[in-house]
Amino acid sequence: TSRLANTMIQAKMVNNAKRPQHIVFDVQVPKGAFIDNFTMDVNGITFTSSIREKAEARRMYSQAKAKGKAAGIVRSNALDMENFKTEVNVPPGTKIQFELHYQEMIRRKLSSYEHTISVKPGRLAKHLEVDVRIIEPQGLRYVHVPNSLGDHFDGITTISKGEKKAHISFKPTMTQQRKCPTCSSTAVDGNFVVQYDVNRETTGGELEIFNGYFVHFFAPENLDPLPKNILFVIDVSGSMWGLKMKQTIEAMKAILSELRAADQFSLVDFNHNVRCWRDNLVSATPAHVEDAKKYIQTIHPNGGTNINEALLRATFILNEAQNLGMLDPNSVSMIVLVSDGDPTVGELKLTAIQKNVKQSMKDEFSLFCLGIGFDVDYDFLQRIATDNRGMAQRIFGNQETSAQMKKFYNQVSTPLLKKIQFNYPQESVSDVTQSSFHNYFGGSEIVVAGKVDTENLQHLESIVTATAANAELVMETLRDVEELDGFMKKDRYADPDFTRKLWAYLTVNQMLAERNMAPTAALKRNITKSILQMSLDHHIVTPFTSMLIENSEKDEIMLADQPKDPRRGCCPGLTPNAPNNNKGIPTWANVTAVPVSFMPEQMSPPVSTVSINRDNWFHFALKRIRSILPGIVVNGQLIGAKKTENKKLSTYFGKIGFYFKNKGLKVEISTKTVTLKDGSYSITLTWSDTGHIIRKQLLISVKKESNVTITVGEKMSFMVLLHRVWKNHPVNVDFLGIYIPPENQLSPAAHGLIGQFVSEPDVYIHNQRPGQAPEKPQATMEVKGNKFTVTRGLQKDYRTDRVFGTDVQCWFVHNSGKGFIDGHYKDYLVPHLYSFLKKP
Repeated sequence: TSRLANTMIQAKMVNNAKRPQHIVFDVQVPKGAFIDNFTMDVNGITFTSSIREKAEARRMYSQAKAKGKAAGIVRSNALDMENFKTEVNVPPGTKIQFELHYQEMIRRKLSSYEHTISVKPGRLAKHLEVDVRIIEPQGLRYVHVPNSLGDHFDGITTISKGEKKAHISFKPTMTQQRKCPTCSSTAVDGNFVVQYDVNRETTGGELEIFNGYFVHFFAPENLDPLPKNILFVIDVSGSMWGLKMKQTIEAMKAILSELRAADQFSLVDFNHNVRCWRDNLVSATPAHVEDAKKYIQTIHPNGGTNINEALLRATFILNEAQNLGMLDPNSVSMIVLVSDGDPTVGELKLTAIQKNVKQSMKDEFSLFCLGIGFDVDYDFLQRIATDNRGMAQRIFGNQETSAQMKKFYNQVSTPLLKKIQFNYPQESVSDVTQSSFHNYFGGSEIVVAGKVDTENLQHLESIVTATAANAELVMETLRDVEELDGFMKKDRYADPDFTRKLWAYLTVNQMLAERNMAPTAALKRNITKSILQMSLDHHIVTPFTSMLIENSEKDEIMLADQPKDPRRGCCPGLTPNAPNNNKGIPTWANVTAVPVSFMPEQMSPPVSTVSINRDNWFHFALKRIRSILPGIVVNGQLIGAKKTENKKLSTYFGKIGFYFKNKGLKVEISTKTVTLKDGSYSITLTWSDTGHIIRKQLLISVKKESNVTITVGEKMSFMVLLHRVWKNHPVNVDFLGIYIPPENQLSPAAHGLIGQFVSEPDVYIHNQRPGQAPEKPQATMEVKGNKFTVTRGLQKDYRTDRVFGTDVQCWFVHNSGKGFIDGHYKDYLVPHLYSFLKKP
């Protein structure tokens, strides 16, 4: 309704098996959406949600857990969307229904509104339907549903469009869902996308007034573009090596071709040093554009990352051009930063870089940031862009990088207006979200909302002033307060509360942005209180609230929550789940969600995290690992603690070796050094270095005192984390941890302690019972035809907290993993660091 999308995702399932099974409800919610309700019904037992202040919700959750009540945390992560996930144990014959509600404002980009719904059922569904209703009082110009799910579903979607309403339905039968006529797997796996735009009759925008609130949509068209002065700042450090750099060069050549004759531009590329293609802005003539393309083609990534100096150099060029009178007074100046990593050279403190750039830009220019890949500190890029009247976008280093870069540039490449001011009658309007904007770009939209006194007002007038290409514009809009009443009440799908929700949505997002830029701790605390109150008043999950999910007896409880961002003391996005933005930690390194059990004493789900423990001789977490290139071996050498504790000697990985047989390369990582060997050739970095080694399409990236990432070609990577302890510690020693992303495609022939679980066996846990210690219950595990006793306990996962680690609940297998691993544990001992394992 008027760009306010209310989405409900409902899943109904029944366990027809003769044994208990785990059922997963795992849905993706668009970034920026606010989850406002979640309910669950298990055989008539209903779980409902409430929004609480985060500390209060955690306290209630902890109390329930301490009293032995069924309790669990719903927590997960995704790349470009936020995940909401829970797992439930379901006895035979049980029916279960999940229902999740979220709301978002559909943003206009490239002259189109786009609503995306994730449709990934994971299996054939007896009934599968996506039903979309659009109600737009302005009138619909067009409605389009691209074939985003693939040609397999061509012709299945139906669209019924009227003057102001539309109905879209996607309802494939089970036969249509199948990948092939005889397949048992589903072809439905992706996003269902609806695109549309509305009619626009006035340049001053559209005012919509309803139930005491107004919303002003401003998207003027048919204006000449303002000339722009643009600095492209490109990261060419070693971590950009490979596909990322290739795609960046391809995108930049296309972007340069789109510059207009009235535009001025230059290029800055940086690693540990900063270089300029030109020391000043030049006109976008065909000759200059062609010369810039040739310059970009010669870039070879290497070295560190000096973001601070690169941005200061770019702002210096713009400031100098302005001081010399080289900039058209009606032009728009901007910097576009493309980077894939954190600063490793020069100024390393992010707050200092943010302050330096803010002072240098002097509220005169805009900064747009493109973060590429997993390692980039996207949260920092968002803050620094928002701080300087820009925006940030994260794209992932894959085959689509070039297309994503060009799409982002197109959103900001056509400035039409600057210095925009919205004015409303002060005696009738209050709590306006935002009234001034730096720039307006073609194909986008500015949205302003506020409260309005409709009892004493018949008409609402807005006056918008702005600077256009050749003149100062004044645009007026007058709207009858009662105009929408009849229209809204006639349609049962229209949301009568859309104006209030849009105002709350915009207000909370504005306050979150203001909180990021707050100069003092006191101001930040005051803004936080306001956000919290708005969250509670409007029943939405924000970084300062949690969703508490309880049954009617309140003896089973679940918390939709997000761990704190270690850099900011607050989660980076909206809970329950936001993408992992920890510096240097890829998304695949996120802690596995703890399975949530609502059926005590029933069979638990197959576990995706298991620890094998033999008096601490070795322990590891099993992840879903799929494949490996032929001829790769990864071995670890154990070291012992300085002395025994409780008659046990703890052991750790002190050295990890990688042997890439087909390349003839060996990589040895110890707690002291990182060494690459290629025959007689050898190169070594220490952990006090930040740098990169590239040889035979193998990239080794070392982050100082933190981690090493080994990237093979474009599709495989390994990460080794360094754990330092106090050198005078009486017991502990420095050690290493290895993590392998699930995106690696490993061959079914892979073996070893971890490799043998490429094809995960079915693991069933049942007969849960008290153990010798209350906090360590026991159960019976069935796997590979074997049955044995396992113990529940905690294992440390150091991927997101290298100092204290994160507790992950696991089932511990005794007797050296007998019955769980193939063969005997001694079968996995090898004579040296680069030996291939003989399969048991």
